[in-house]
Amino acid sequence: MNKTIIFLLIQIISFLSCSVNDDNVITSFDDPIKILNLGDSYTIGQSVCDTCRFPEQLKSALNDSINKTININVIAQTGWTTTNLINTLEDQSLQTDYDLATLLIGVNNQYQNIDFLVFEAEFPQLLQMAINAIGGDKSNLIVLSIPDYAFTTFGQNNGNPETTSEEINMYNDFIESYCQQEDITFLNITDITRQGLEHPNLVAIDGLHPSELAYTKFVERLLPITLQKIE
Repeated sequence: MNKTIIFLLIQIISFLSCSVNDDNVITSFDDPIKILNLGDSYTIGQSVCDTCRFPEQLKSALNDSINKTININVIAQTGWTTTNLINTLEDQSLQTDYDLATLLIGVNNQYQNIDFLVFEAEFPQLLQMAINAIGGDKSNLIVLSIPDYAFTTFGQNNGNPETTSEEINMYNDFIESYCQQEDITFLNITDITRQGLEHPNLVAIDGLHPSELAYTKFVERLLPITLQKIE
């Protein structure tokens, strides 16, 4: 085989293994990063635009930080309790090849006055479902704390705000303690939402859910942890 043929083969292999974007940055054809986002209205992004919710903002931030394709699957709905999320996941054939998963659940258990024993039983079940989806590697799971809606116009005018915060604390204390026990990453974002009365721009137009800005602040904390886990 002469040198010309060898050179051509090298060029073909190089072309097939990478492409060049408009900025002349070489992009490899690696498998995309797959992220699963599980939760309720705080994950689906009630009352903000589709790209404003934290899973989409995290995806955008990752795209700016690493040279890989990011695919997300958001399984969440406004009003979902732990029971709703479990039933939905049981009805689906969830893939087990996700690279990362986030879980944010529990506020509707509290809001609907469901016995706390239900959460104590179902939260570990949801953790295991999320871990199964990431191939059994619990180090690639991030659990977010429950926001405190007492610090919104809705929360101030519905129920007792002090009781709401106390109950949110109870849920979050359990979540954090269980995550520490199981060596699972726990991320506190509740303090951000407790600035909602002092800084109304952290609350969405509905007077209840986090705004785009609040989700941006979530992602500022999420991004470095996520990068550490996927790189």
